[in-house]
Amino acid sequence: MIIYTAKLDRRRLAAGGITALVLVCALAVVLGFMGRPTASVGEVISPKGVRTEADRLAYLGAYGWLVKEEPLAVEELLIPQEMGEEYTDYLELQTQQGFDLQKYAGKRVKRYTYEILNYPTGETGVQVSLLMYRNTVVGAEVLSPALDGFIHGLQMPQSDKADTTTNSQLDMELDVTTNEAVQEIS
Repeated sequence: MIIYTAKLDRRRLAAGGITALVLVCALAVVLGFMGRPTASVGEVISPKGVRTEADRLAYLGAYGWLVKEEPLAVEELLIPQEMGEEYTDYLELQTQQGFDLQKYAGKRVKRYTYEILNYPTGETGVQVSLLMYRNTVVGAEVLSPALDGFIHGLQMPQSDKADTTTNSQLDMELDVTTNEAVQEIS
């Protein structure tokens, strides 16, 4: 039987162990992000369990959106108890994505708004908003705040002729939604 012995300095052993741990963690993170699929058209990502900033970024990432890590705005809103005709188009947009805002009538929600960095047309300033009730996404939209802008659901547009609605078509609905919600909270 042959026995090999080696004398190792504890500092070098600790440094080698830490280096190996960092490399294993980095590899796990890289493989984890590479293996995450983006949502395909018609696929629904679970809106539940979105608790932290990292969870919100991962939720948007599942749809293919790359956003700035810091939100542009975080607002507390009150979903109106009764929603009139001015909400029809906005509610339809939410329903098409599987959200039912009417279930949350009279409830306080938080709206997290982020700037999108990878909009397919290359347009800058495009924003995505998530409406959160506790740890659940209850509504969302992608919009361009420009005068001739657009609004659509979370699905990444497949072409330049994306299925979008112009801001002028929904200006009244969105302004009324935001203003009424802010006024009711004040």
